[in-house]
Amino acid sequence: MEDLLQTEIWQGKTLADLLTLDFLLSAAGSVLAAIGILIIGWIVSAWLQRRIQNLGKKHRHLDDTLFDFLSSIVRYVVLGFAVLFVLNTFGVQTTSVVAIIGAAGLAIGLALQGTLSNVAAGVMLILFRPVKLGDFVEVGGEMGTVKAITLNFTELADLSNVQVIIPNSEVWGNVITNYSTNPTRRAEWTFGVGYGVNLADAQKIILDTIMADARSKSDPEPFIQVNNLGSSSVDFLVRVWVDAAEYFAYQADMKRAVKEALDAGGIDIPFPTRTIVRADADESDDEADQSAGNGAARRGLDGDPDDQHA
Repeated sequence: MEDLLQTEIWQGKTLADLLTLDFLLSAAGSVLAAIGILIIGWIVSAWLQRRIQNLGKKHRHLDDTLFDFLSSIVRYVVLGFAVLFVLNTFGVQTTSVVAIIGAAGLAIGLALQGTLSNVAAGVMLILFRPVKLGDFVEVGGEMGTVKAITLNFTELADLSNVQVIIPNSEVWGNVITNYSTNPTRRAEWTFGVGYGVNLADAQKIILDTIMADARSKSDPEPFIQVNNLGSSSVDFLVRVWVDAAEYFAYQADMKRAVKEALDAGGIDIPFPTRTIVRADADESDDEADQSAGNGAARRGLDGDPDDQHA
C-alpha cells in the first residue's frame, strides 16, 4: 500500500501528494477557473458574432454573407484562445498542443484536398463577392437565383425553382455570368418582313410598338436597322434598354406585340417555303412521253389502211 502511495502519477507528484487537501483545493480551483474561462469565452464570442452580424445588417449595401463568415471566424478564434487558456490553467504546455494541432491539420489537409479546395474557393467568393444573395447568375451551365453561399457550396434556384447545389471550387474556377450586377439590360430582337414591303413603314411600326411600352427606355437611344437580306425576308435588328428585373417578360411581350402590330398594318411577315420534286413522278412523265412518241412512230411506218386499199 505504501509503495502504491509513493508511485509517481502526474507531473512528478505521487498518489499521496494528490490526495492531500492542498492539492485537491488547487485542482478544484483550476477546474472552477477553467469553467469560468469557458463561460466567459462563450459569452464574448457570441457577443462579438452578433455585433459583426448586426454591423452588416445596418448597411444594406454590404453583403450579409461576408459578415456572417467574418463573425463565425471571430467566434471560433475566441473559443480557441479560451481552450488554450483552460489547458494552461492545468499546466499543459500549449506550445506542444499547437504543434500537435498543426501536424494534425497538415495530415487532414492532405486527406481532404477536394473539400479544402471548396472551402478556399468559398472564402474567395465571400471576400471578393462576384455573386451575392439574390443575384441571377449562370455558372458552369447552370442558371438560377443565388439562395446561399457557404464555405463548401453555392445554392441556386433555377427557373423551375429547383434547388441546384454547386461546389465552390467549380463556381470560382468557371466563368460566372451575373445578370443582376447592372441595373439595366439591352433587349434584342430580329423581325423579318417581306421584300415587297415598304421598309420605312415597317420600321416605324416596329419602333413605335416597342417604345409605346412603359418599360422601354429612350436613353440610351434605341437601335433599329436592316441587318440582313435573307432568302425570304428583310430582317430588322432591334435593340432597346430595359430594367434588368423585367428583361425576360419584356422581351417575350414585345415579340407578340410587334407581330400583332405588323399584322394590323398589313405588313407581310414571310416564312420559308420549299418546293419538293418527286423523282418517281418525273420518271413516270418521261415514260409516258416516250410511249406516246413510239406509238406515233409506228403509225407513221404502217401508214393509213385506207390509203393502202386505194
